[in-house]
Parts: sequence; structure tokens; C-alpha cells
Amino acid sequence: MYLIEKGENGFTSIPDSVYWAIVTITTVGYGDISPVTPLGKFVASLIMLLGYGIIAVPTGIITTEVTLAMRKRDQKNEVCPGCGKEGHDLDAEYCKWCGTKL
Repeated sequence: MYLIEKGENGFTSIPDSVYWAIVTITTVGYGDISPVTPLGKFVASLIMLLGYGIIAVPTGIITTEVTLAMRKRDQKNEVCPGCGKEGHDLDAEYCKWCGTKL
């Protein structure tokens, strides 16, 4: 930001610019100063999207894995003698894929 925005837009030093870049990544809004030039706004937008992506993608992966584990917990591991598939409901008496008695 220091190189893009220059000092006239509030980014007076590299340490201050690093601080405001961190504030931009870690908060929803801006602090006391924000980018003014189109290039500065573009860079800030990319940084914010990257920051949210770092949060959202692992959260989605973990949520999916927990959901799959909970579904698997509610199934029995008994293999169907007819088709060889497993993953039947706990109270199943017949295979849900081929209908063979379990």
C-alpha cells in the first residue's frame, strides 16, 4: 500500500502500511485510512478475499468431514451377500441397493 497509495493518502511509512494491510485482512471494515486509488482498492479487495478464503475453505472442509462421519456412524458395516455393498441403515433387514435379506 505504501508503494501504491503514497504518503498523501495516509500511508506515510512502510510499517504503517503493513499495519493497515493487517487491519484490512482481519476486520470487516477499514480503520482510519483506506485505499483511495483504483489500484489500491483492487489490491485491498484481493487481500480481503484471500483472508476470507483462508477462513472459509478450511471451515467448509471440516464441516463436510464432520457431516460424513456422522452419517457413517448411523450405518452398519454389514456387507450385503447379494451385491457386496455396505452402509445400510442400522435397522435395515434388506439391502437398500439390491433387496437381498441381510
